[in-house]
Amino acid sequence: MRHIIFGGDGFVGRHLAPKLVAEGEEVIVADIARSPLGHYGAVRHIHCDVTDKASVAAVGVTADDMVYNLSAKMLSPIQVRAKRHDFFFPVNYHGAENIIEAMDRAGAPKLVHFTTDMIYGHTVTTPMTEDHPVAPLGEYGLSKWKTEELAAEWRKRGMRISLFRPRLIIGPGRLGILEKLFKLIDANLPVPMIGSGKNPYQFISVFDCAEAARLAWKAGVPNEAYNLGSLNPPPVRRLLGDLIKHAGSKSILVPTPGWAVKRTLDFLDALNKPLMDPEQYLIADEECVLDVSKGKRDLGWVPQYRDEDMLIAAYREYRAKKDGQAVSHAEHVPAE
Repeated sequence: MRHIIFGGDGFVGRHLAPKLVAEGEEVIVADIARSPLGHYGAVRHIHCDVTDKASVAAVGVTADDMVYNLSAKMLSPIQVRAKRHDFFFPVNYHGAENIIEAMDRAGAPKLVHFTTDMIYGHTVTTPMTEDHPVAPLGEYGLSKWKTEELAAEWRKRGMRISLFRPRLIIGPGRLGILEKLFKLIDANLPVPMIGSGKNPYQFISVFDCAEAARLAWKAGVPNEAYNLGSLNPPPVRRLLGDLIKHAGSKSILVPTPGWAVKRTLDFLDALNKPLMDPEQYLIADEECVLDVSKGKRDLGWVPQYRDEDMLIAAYREYRAKKDGQAVSHAEHVPAE
């Protein structure tokens, strides 16, 4: 079978592609970028801009292809309010629409598509199962939710679409907002927390995400949505405290009144000087923990990586880059 990974040069795709090659599969990465990745010796790259219908059509999807959509605009870099819709929707929604329409013309029925846990918005019930109420807090989550609504319509027409809703994806090659945290710790500065830090914070490893996509293909691409998150996420205070200790930093954790910090960040956002996206800070002190048991039941998927290890691995990568050392993209150690 041929596997086409739209956005496959990105974070999850560069780990999914080698997995599929190891299975003896033919893999095509369709992406606007081409990085100097080792697996391109066994993987074909096709230049593709998912916002352009003609560019997507030129990839040449056929009826027997297994398709993955990993193309996305993320919350980093932070956008000012007025630019968010035009930043997220062309890739996240219209790109997905272009891919699905190309699949329909080719008669290709099977798609694995990544959205986000940010479709849920504020925590209503915890842990969050896949039937948690949906109420996105901004244009990023909304753009992803609209693709889920689009998928629901195409399922009615006979497509098989597996949807994945990951927490913050972490792993080699992506620091994102964590870089700000690491700079504070390196400088021995206080690290403010939104709220008391007693609530847990949940990541998901890029390696676990790639494995979930592979298992969805193996399971026949169920017409279901699946949460992706770590098991047993620790409280923010412990997670950050362990990192500070590992770094040998003198930083201290500073709890803050969550409501006051959020209103301050709201004010800065209104002034077009955002420090964080509202979708990040509005839920920062909430019990946002995804229930991932459905993935285990349906796909046999069990996350292998601990939040503590993932964060320390990211810090080591940050330090290596800062010190001008070669950065290893080897996997971090799975949880026992």
